[in-house]
Amino acid sequence: MGSCNWKLFLFLILFCFSFLFSSVISTEFLVGGHNGSWVVPNSKKDDQIYNHWASKNRFKVNDTLHFKYKKKDSVMVVSEEDYKKCRSAHPFFFSNNGETLFILDRPGLFYFMSGVSGHCQKGQKMIIKVKAFKPESPPHNHDDDDDEPRKKNGAVQMAAITSAMILLLSFSSIYSLLN
Repeated sequence: MGSCNWKLFLFLILFCFSFLFSSVISTEFLVGGHNGSWVVPNSKKDDQIYNHWASKNRFKVNDTLHFKYKKKDSVMVVSEEDYKKCRSAHPFFFSNNGETLFILDRPGLFYFMSGVSGHCQKGQKMIIKVKAFKPESPPHNHDDDDDEPRKKNGAVQMAAITSAMILLLSFSSIYSLLN
C-alpha cells in the first residue's frame, strides 16, 4: 500500500464525514421564541413580533418550524402577494391541528399567516428567509431570552451517523479490492 494512496483514502473519508455531518443535521425552531405559541399579538405595537423573532434566527434548508396554537387557529404558507394583502384563499400549505411541523425544504422566502379572518391583519404573520447551505455558517439563535428556541433533530443526526458509517465501510471495501 503506497503512502500516497493511503493519504488520498484518508482524505476522502474525512471529506465525506465532514460533508455529511455539516449538511444533514437540521434544527427545529419553536415559532414565537420564549412564549412559543402562534397567537394573535396582544397589541398594535407587537404586530411585527413574529418577523422580529424570525430576523433573530438563521434558517437553512431542512430546518423545521414548530407551530403551537389553539385548534381554532391555523398556519398557512401563502404567496408574497397574498401575504401582503392578508388573503388566504389559495394557500400552498394549510394546517389547523394545533401543533404543526413545517420543513423548510428550499432556500428562499416563505410567507406564513393565520387563516382565521382578521388574525393576519393584527400581526399573526411571518416571513422566513432560508439560506442555502454554507458549511462556515451554522444555524445560530441570537435570542438569549428563549428557553427552548430550537432543538437538534435526533432522527436526522442518527441518519447522518448511519450514512457516514455506510460510506466508510464502502470506501474501506473498495480500497481493499483495489490493493
